[in-house]
Amino acid sequence: MKIAVVILNWNGEVLLERYLPSVLKFSEDDVDIYVADNASTDGSIEFLRTNYPTVGIIQNTSNEGFAKGYNDALKHVDADIYCLLNSDVEVTENWLGPIRKAFIEMPEAAVIQPKILDLLKQDHFEYAGAAGGFIDQLGYPFCRGRIFQSLEKDEGQYNDIKEIFWATGACMFVRSSLFKELNGFDEDYFAHQEEVDFCWRAKNQGHKIYYVGYSKVFHLGGSTLSNMNPKKTYLNFRNTLFSITKNLPRRKAFLIIAIRLLLDGIAALRFVMQLRFRHCFAILRAHLSFYRQFNRMYKKREKAKFILKYYTTKSIVWSYFVNGVRNFNILVKD
Repeated sequence: MKIAVVILNWNGEVLLERYLPSVLKFSEDDVDIYVADNASTDGSIEFLRTNYPTVGIIQNTSNEGFAKGYNDALKHVDADIYCLLNSDVEVTENWLGPIRKAFIEMPEAAVIQPKILDLLKQDHFEYAGAAGGFIDQLGYPFCRGRIFQSLEKDEGQYNDIKEIFWATGACMFVRSSLFKELNGFDEDYFAHQEEVDFCWRAKNQGHKIYYVGYSKVFHLGGSTLSNMNPKKTYLNFRNTLFSITKNLPRRKAFLIIAIRLLLDGIAALRFVMQLRFRHCFAILRAHLSFYRQFNRMYKKREKAKFILKYYTTKSIVWSYFVNGVRNFNILVKD
C-alpha cells in the first residue's frame, strides 16, 4: 500500500523549516513526500531545493486555495493513499503505522484521520479535527474533543478507532480511488469546510470515514486564517450553506437552510453586540454569495441516495449554549 504525503504550501517557508523535518524523520522509507506550492512569492521553493532535494515539488500556477490547490497537485501524485497534511503540523514517531494498518484491515475505510492535538498545549485536543468530526441536524460541525471553542484535555478517552462523519483537512488520509471518483474537493469552496463536504459526499455514496486514535499529530492552527479573521467567518458560513444544499434531500435542505439563515442572523447580531462589525458584515457577504451561487450548488447535488441519519445530535447550539454541554461524551448521553 503506497502512501504519499502531500503538504500544501503558500508562502510558508518558515512553517516548512519548522515542521517538515518531523515528517521526514518519522515517515517510512517507502513513503513519498511532496510539497504542493500554491504560487508562493517567498523563498519556499528555493528553501526546499537547497535543503530537502529528496522532497518532490509540485508547483501550481496560482493560489486558488486549499480545494483547487490539492485538486491540481494530486493529479501528479501516484499512490494508493493520499495524506493531505497542513504545513503547520508536527508529526510523531510511528504516525503512519496505525493508519496503514487500519486501511489494510478495514477495506471499507475510505478516509481516515489521526488524533489532532494542540501544538501549543500538547495535552489538549486541537480545534481543527480533534478526535474526529461530526455534525448536528442543522449542519453545524463539531468534534469529539472540541465543541465550538471548548477543547478537551487528552486523557486517553479517545484512544480508539471510531467511525466518524468527517475527517479534518489538517491531516486527512484518503484512498486515491475515492478522491478521483468524487472529483476531489469542490473548488467553489476555496478553503474551509471543503473536507466536510467531501466526506459528506463520500458518505452519501456509501463510503465510511474513520478516526484512528493510535496515531497522533500536533497542529499549530490558524497559520493561513485565524479564527479572528473575518474572511474565515465568511467562508465558514457560506460553505456550510453550500454543503447543506448539495448533500441533503431537497425538502430537508430547504427547511434547514431557512433555519440556518435565521440563526446566522442571530450570530450576526451577537457580533454587533461584541463590536465585531467586520464579522457581522462577513456573514452578510456569505449570504449574498450563497444566493448568487445557489443554482450552481443545487445542480451539484449527488445522484446517490442521501443518508438520512447524518447527525449525532439535533442541535449542538442548544446543547452548548443552553444546556452547557462542553464534553462530547456527555453530549452523546444527553
